[in-house]
Amino acid sequence: MINDITYLGKIIRVDSNTVEVEISADIPSATPIINGRLYKIGQIGTFVKMPIGNITIYGITSSVSNAPCKFDENEIKEIIGSRFLTVQLVGEKIGNGNFEKGIGTYPTINDEVHLVTEKDLFDIYGDKELGTIEIGKHSSSDNLSVYVDIHKLILRHCAIVGSTGSGKSNTIVSILKAIIADYKGSRVILVDPHGEYASAFPAAKTFKINDEKNPLYIPFWLMNFDELAYFLVGAEPSDDSRIEHRMLRELITNYKKENFDLKSGKVNKNFITADSPIPFNIRKVWYEMNWWLNATFSKSNKDSQTKETVKLLIDGDDKPKKGNYDLLKPAEFEPYSMGSQEPHKSKHTEYYSYEKKLLTRIKDSRFDFLFNPGEYKDEKSKKDLHNLLNEWIAGDERLTILDLSGVPFEVLDITIGLITRFVYDSMFWGRNEIYTGKNRPLLLAYEEAHTYLNKNDNNSYSKSAVEKIFKEGRKFGLGALIISQRPSEISDTILAQVGTLIALRLTNSSDQGIVKSSAPDNLNSLIDLLPSLRIGEAVVVGESIKIPSRVRVQLNNPRPTSEDPKLVECWNNEFKSDDENYKTVVKKIREQKI
Repeated sequence: MINDITYLGKIIRVDSNTVEVEISADIPSATPIINGRLYKIGQIGTFVKMPIGNITIYGITSSVSNAPCKFDENEIKEIIGSRFLTVQLVGEKIGNGNFEKGIGTYPTINDEVHLVTEKDLFDIYGDKELGTIEIGKHSSSDNLSVYVDIHKLILRHCAIVGSTGSGKSNTIVSILKAIIADYKGSRVILVDPHGEYASAFPAAKTFKINDEKNPLYIPFWLMNFDELAYFLVGAEPSDDSRIEHRMLRELITNYKKENFDLKSGKVNKNFITADSPIPFNIRKVWYEMNWWLNATFSKSNKDSQTKETVKLLIDGDDKPKKGNYDLLKPAEFEPYSMGSQEPHKSKHTEYYSYEKKLLTRIKDSRFDFLFNPGEYKDEKSKKDLHNLLNEWIAGDERLTILDLSGVPFEVLDITIGLITRFVYDSMFWGRNEIYTGKNRPLLLAYEEAHTYLNKNDNNSYSKSAVEKIFKEGRKFGLGALIISQRPSEISDTILAQVGTLIALRLTNSSDQGIVKSSAPDNLNSLIDLLPSLRIGEAVVVGESIKIPSRVRVQLNNPRPTSEDPKLVECWNNEFKSDDENYKTVVKKIREQKI
């Protein structure tokens, strides 16, 4: 074996997960040619092997030095001219068996160390197997495809991280294309806050606010009561001690109980609460608040001020002016007197702080996708939640893109929380159905995750919902993938549950530290390569890959619209001033529509 052209040297030190190798002085070349391929000894991140009988142990080179890690200064003259490698142990192969991560038998002092050739890499990575997808090519060989276990990638959850311009968008496109191309029963929902991915997936079903073909609708009544109260009137869960908060809960519960007979089937009234996703008309809620605040009565006592003692104005046809809640037209009442004469002013003032806030929300056109969700508007609408689920996750298209670029930032958190919780609930309660749940798993992918899954935001609805998927989703066939350029800002709970980490170039030291501590495999040598990775190159570690690897991801076309502007070309153009410029820009700012 010492005479083999792959021979490197012998082990001089062994730790629990690393070994130190002294490179033989008799090696004829630092760049041997083996089977027509040039190899360079001592490259950081390259593999070496240690044959011990019928066991072959594999490791990754983490450092190169001209002195061992531990040596006596009196021996310095003896080691001058020598070269030393520090190798992190990653796994072993017994006989003709498959490569397995982890070390069962450790090497010892003076065991031989050899270069890993391209043939050895093929033995480790193997051919494409059932239940795998190709993620890219190995960085050391354009001929070597790297595969990941799709079950572990999805249901043990995954994260793609990297600095701006490192190739994150291209990587997610590669993974999703591989999934939907190889698995005809696959289902993926991509949450796309910036509207970048529709161009990369022309065959996908894309829902977007104000889109003529597939408008994005997320009915407001999907919210639980805490979310709804916060969104409508800015109320916090701690406000439950306030009478107006309790009255609002009771009012919404009563409206929901009235609408128990739905398109998806009748619901037992006794099981309906303020949190139940039952459609109701939000304009009725405003109308009721306005009615009690502005009504006048024939009685001055609050308890006697009821709908029987109200003093409505009468129109020319002798009909009371009851108003119209659908048109946001309030009822009209006789003016109250200033003295003790009737009609008397309403003493039902509990909703005073809520009514104007609610009216302002309803009238804000930016929230039409919530308040006017087409055929999902209220209990009288043609469609129900089963139709929404069929549109999102049961169509012929295996990929659904939810383009949230038109969602106002102040409701982005609740919107993503709603989407996540709704999909989670459908998988939880349908876990034993033949067409969903555990029998047809689903992947939820979150782009720009750091903006709404921030570790420092304690009141994030989306973070709570996504954390639940990371903790419990796999039991019901629901996996999650997060994409972020700032992993240091992501929730610790989410990072702790990531089974596979795909890390592209990261230059920020705090982000590198988070990746290093979150990586499922203890391979700091590979993580230390992050600042020097090329564009489109990634370090892949975790449960879904046989051996932690440095991978080049194929460039995809068509691409997401996330590439940088062509600055030099643009700035070489001449632009003439025109007073008409920016009118359309200002109009879009005012309307908050692209």
